[in-house]
Amino acid sequence: MRRKGRDRAHSRRARRASGYRALATDGDGTLIRRKRMARSTVTALERLRTAGRKLVLVTGETQEDLSEFPDLSLFDLVVAENGAALYHPGSEKLTRLAEPPPADFVRELRRRDVDPTSVGQVIVSVRQPQAQALDNVIRDLGMDWRVICNRKQVMALPAGVDKATGLAAALQELDLSPSEVVGVGDAEE
Repeated sequence: MRRKGRDRAHSRRARRASGYRALATDGDGTLIRRKRMARSTVTALERLRTAGRKLVLVTGETQEDLSEFPDLSLFDLVVAENGAALYHPGSEKLTRLAEPPPADFVRELRRRDVDPTSVGQVIVSVRQPQAQALDNVIRDLGMDWRVICNRKQVMALPAGVDKATGLAAALQELDLSPSEVVGVGDAEE
């Protein structure tokens, strides 16, 4: 008797989920652990693709970081650099969605002994203890940028750029509405 109840509940969930045409998911900490994706996760993503669903990775990773991301080819599109760029795994084409940092920004960070852990086409990341120095350089240069915390790092991006704006651009490119997408993630941003 108990099994029938579980089967009915599963069937109801499947019917509700059938209206979704895409999965938007974070990578590190959500899909991957210690730079590896579990085989069961790969299988589940493959099943979604086979069922005609679109897969969108939404991450803070740069194009360089993505070269080490496991099973990247499963994804139709990647919202990279915390929303500042779109990356097409098939063609390896990256499209910036925001202006790059001013040339003197990274130079000034280094002059103040702030060593970026990552510099992408737009995003600049530093370790958490250097957050105040990053914020100071942004203020001193008069940049309209924001600092976003993410685990042990902080990321600098132009104001108004985040994973939500990047995902909106990705959905437009994939001809999907937000109501057709399920989102999954694990971090603050």
